[in-house]
Amino acid sequence: MKTLLIALSVILAGVSSFSYAGSPVSMSPAGASVYIISPTDGQTVGTTVTIQFGLTGMGVSPAGVEKAKTGHHHLLIDGNKLPDLTQPLGKDVMHFGGGQTEKTIELSKGTHTLQLILGNHLHIPHNPPVVSNKITITVK
Repeated sequence: MKTLLIALSVILAGVSSFSYAGSPVSMSPAGASVYIISPTDGQTVGTTVTIQFGLTGMGVSPAGVEKAKTGHHHLLIDGNKLPDLTQPLGKDVMHFGGGQTEKTIELSKGTHTLQLILGNHLHIPHNPPVVSNKITITVK
């Protein structure tokens, strides 16, 4: 019986670090937030724009580096809705797995939305997800 209890404890301890259909998920600390420093919501910019990423309550680390309370940025451009936050982030977002905190991109003229999602070492959003407010910019 004692062996069975020890085995169940080990199994349950392993399950607590996994959720969302068996994908490893990292926990985010209370109050963690990701945000876009620049450009600001409503700003008018040129076709070449540098997007600066901000993060509080956590640190930035590259993809593949498993470290508690860290992650790397993913940028959603013109997303009508967030991708599935229970799976690794895919082609719907730009990946910054090197730990980058800014990126200069080219955007077509018009109105665009930008939103950041923090992913763990495997590109899986944290639990709870750390997602920025969506901002809208105008490119002239």
